[in-house]
Amino acid sequence: MAEEGVNHFNVRVYGLIINDKNELLVSDEYCQNQYMTKFPGGGLEYGEGLIEGLKREFIEECEQEVEVLEHFYTTDFYIKSMFRGGGQLLSVYYLCRFREDIKFKCISNRYDGIPPINDSIAFRWIPIDTLNVDDLSWPVDKHVVALIKARNKTKN
Repeated sequence: MAEEGVNHFNVRVYGLIINDKNELLVSDEYCQNQYMTKFPGGGLEYGEGLIEGLKREFIEECEQEVEVLEHFYTTDFYIKSMFRGGGQLLSVYYLCRFREDIKFKCISNRYDGIPPINDSIAFRWIPIDTLNVDDLSWPVDKHVVALIKARNKTKN
């Protein structure tokens, strides 16, 4: 049942990139006056398809194109959006890879050198073996980390 006056969806799309060292790419950001760690990606714009939106987000954030390999996960439980006036959050995750070698600089430590200025962003690789749900800020991302860890165990 929707909250009174809140009857919309906030659709988000994210890319999961795992490099040849079995590390996962995350973005450390300062946005809406707070630090957060999440997966690269963001909000779908009206009239956009999921993959189109994901590719646009990577160009905006990383200045690089990605190839979408396969669907990984879509939120299958209710979660209230913390942004855009509330509503129900719907997050879709895809496994991706960069079309060419990365050109952007990566940081080693969480929030290293990110000024407290809205829309500041940096990227970081986390080894999946040491990845923890608390490495990410948002509940759905934490759930996805658990799924990635479980998938990684079955591959090894």
